[in-house]
Amino acid sequence: MNELIVIGGSAGALEALLALVPALADDVTAPIAIAIHLGANQRNLVPDLLRKATWRTCVEAEDKQPLEPRHIYVAPPNYHLLVERTATLALSVDDAVNFSRPSIDVLFESAADAYRTRCTGVLLSGANEDGARGLQRIADAGGRAYIQAPASANHPTMPDAGLRRLGPRARVFPIPELARALAPSLTPTYAEGRP
Repeated sequence: MNELIVIGGSAGALEALLALVPALADDVTAPIAIAIHLGANQRNLVPDLLRKATWRTCVEAEDKQPLEPRHIYVAPPNYHLLVERTATLALSVDDAVNFSRPSIDVLFESAADAYRTRCTGVLLSGANEDGARGLQRIADAGGRAYIQAPASANHPTMPDAGLRRLGPRARVFPIPELARALAPSLTPTYAEGRP
């Protein structure tokens, strides 16, 4: 298994994603798994919108789907998305977490357990606290924890919750700098962003 990037967000996160993903450097080859809060019966337009914005392959995640480089996998509405130690994805209809299915915490925690130091978590704009606990799990496992700067988020509740949990372990950037920070060629000193 190589690297993995997991991204979560809620209200305001689609706008952030549509700015972040096209700005990623070409050398960001890690697969990207995304949990964004959608209504249970809402059509998932996120993969289509991302396909129009990037050269990367963007799909709605399927159960037992292998993770591939340069691919983006989006959780389907009303399913939790999990990462397995076999570098595959899993879908679950377990109870909602933080009133959400998909839950960002579920994705982040499973990714931390599977990828440990090779996992990078990104918490975007949102109006609840889903994702903060999962991002802490990523940091505790030795992975990198990034948060959209609350001042740049349409809904800062989610980034603020992540900051409260992680404190100085969180690397905090507005979207353009966050895209640059995710590049593998980034020097460690650059990735010490603060709000």
